Amino acid sequence: MYQPRTYRKCHESADLVSFTVSVKETNLFISAKSDLERKARKLVLKYRSILEKYVDGHPTFLTSLKPVEVEADAPLIIRDMAAAAGKAGVGPMASVAGAVAEYVGEELSKYSPDVIIENGGDIYLRSTQERLIGIYAGLSPLSGKLGIQIAPNDYPCGVCTSSGTVGHSLSFGKADAVTIIAPSATLADAVATACANIVQTAADIEKGLELASEVDGVTGAIIIVGDRVGVQGTVRLKHL
Repeated sequence: MYQPRTYRKCHESADLVSFTVSVKETNLFISAKSDLERKARKLVLKYRSILEKYVDGHPTFLTSLKPVEVEADAPLIIRDMAAAAGKAGVGPMASVAGAVAEYVGEELSKYSPDVIIENGGDIYLRSTQERLIGIYAGLSPLSGKLGIQIAPNDYPCGVCTSSGTVGHSLSFGKADAVTIIAPSATLADAVATACANIVQTAADIEKGLELASEVDGVTGAIIIVGDRVGVQGTVRLKHL
């Protein structure tokens, strides 16, 4: 069933051209200096094909909820997903949305110095100027009221969010939003899943932040449960 992605208005930029690319389960909201929809669609098809082909021959990669080892000659996106999952202690598909956003975004950056890709709450950013990313946290009173400022020297980066109360992605926790910032959207996605899994109540916020701080490569974390928020790392929050 289609669900309006109203949270995407938090990521629109007046100086960029925005468009959507949908291929099967993949639905990317992309902003760039020009309309790169045709190029983006080809890239989505390319990376979906790589993932689908690998999963056909390695079904455990799709179903495992724990890290799995992959061959040294596996496609790069597969190796990156496995590595991120290994750091976070989750299954490799926990990083798929961030990985697709990152790999498509890296290739689109050849044609636009500014590229923002959102894939189900997971964002890849590369920009020439400061950007403000809003945090959508479902029914929390803080939803849509907090944003993360990302400076030019922080790009490229991933800003990925996992939730136990919003969306269809698998989560064993009940956080309204766990947002992780890292240079890699693939890693940020995996760690967001791992941290969200252990947050059942506001009392677990500190535990989730501690887990995020232990993963090499993570630069910041924000966890929202109801009207409570916890922040760790080099995060610049702004009230919207």
